[in-house]
Amino acid sequence: MAVDKDRVEGSATNMGGKLKEGLGRMTGDSKLEAEGKGDQVKGKIQNAIGGVKDALKEDRTDRRT
Repeated sequence: MAVDKDRVEGSATNMGGKLKEGLGRMTGDSKLEAEGKGDQVKGKIQNAIGGVKDALKEDRTDRRT
């Protein structure tokens, strides 16, 4: 079964956020660091939504068999 695209995009957003946060911390840019933390939250939420979608698809598939 394929992974929902929200999970993939959420993971990518989360990783990008970690990079932004780290870069902001290294350069002393608190705005960039905060943006990175925000991106991480957004990514985690998107990943969770994808997980729910996957679970619903799996449940639907299980009921058919």
